[in-house]
Amino acid sequence: MTINCKGQLIDVSTPKVMGILNVTPNSFFDGGKYKNENEILSQVEKMLIDGATFIDLGAYSSKPSAEFVSEQEEISRIIPAIDLILKHFPETILSIDTFRSEVAKASIENGAAIINDIAAGNLDDKMFEVIAKYNVPYIMMHMRGNPQTMQKLTNYEDIVKEMLFYFSELIAKARSFGINDLIIDPGFGFAKTIEQNYEVFQKMELFKMLELPLLIGISRKSMIYKSLNTNVEKALNGTTVLNTLALTKGAKILRVHDVKEAVECVTLFNKINL
Repeated sequence: MTINCKGQLIDVSTPKVMGILNVTPNSFFDGGKYKNENEILSQVEKMLIDGATFIDLGAYSSKPSAEFVSEQEEISRIIPAIDLILKHFPETILSIDTFRSEVAKASIENGAAIINDIAAGNLDDKMFEVIAKYNVPYIMMHMRGNPQTMQKLTNYEDIVKEMLFYFSELIAKARSFGINDLIIDPGFGFAKTIEQNYEVFQKMELFKMLELPLLIGISRKSMIYKSLNTNVEKALNGTTVLNTLALTKGAKILRVHDVKEAVECVTLFNKINL
């Protein structure tokens, strides 16, 4: 099970870690932390040293009810960050967290290797064309609506069954465009209540029937800290617990804020399972 990142084949049959880097002023955990070149480079270096295979760079917060950011503003935030990172760490495999095809296009042309789309093409009908043209791996997440409306769209009859149908349709569409490398993300926290998040987590093995790498992004989310009656700053231990359980349920990529701890999860998981 490999994905082709700018000619480099990455084997995800053994789990990998994706470090999160937000160059936004308002992300739920690290918003505003990385607002100048030294802070960005310091965090990238730390994540790479700690063992991240990928760095996921975002310039538009997708937290519930996030403020709208124009396409041009998103591009003006993300392209300088891509250029900076690849100038100092040219071997970095950069994933770009965007649902806009023009942002994806500009990012790939400036050296990004993966597109991570929270909307799986549903918010931009040109996204699949861009992915196919540049032949990059594409992460498709489950979400209803958009970041401003998603928390009002949590009415499901059978959430996992509906998610599997959602992914099956999108996989078929992506294949029709000739897109080869697909990764799926259940979208914890997106158009789901806390109870629904845990139902999806409990039944995560069912996503194996899609026969694609599974990315799990639960790092410091409210499904953890609200369940523990704590806050986002104190949610690392809970994150580590669920990341470990996610590995046992088939996760191949852990998308996290805290790379060192996630890599330790993978290392110990591999000791038992390899």
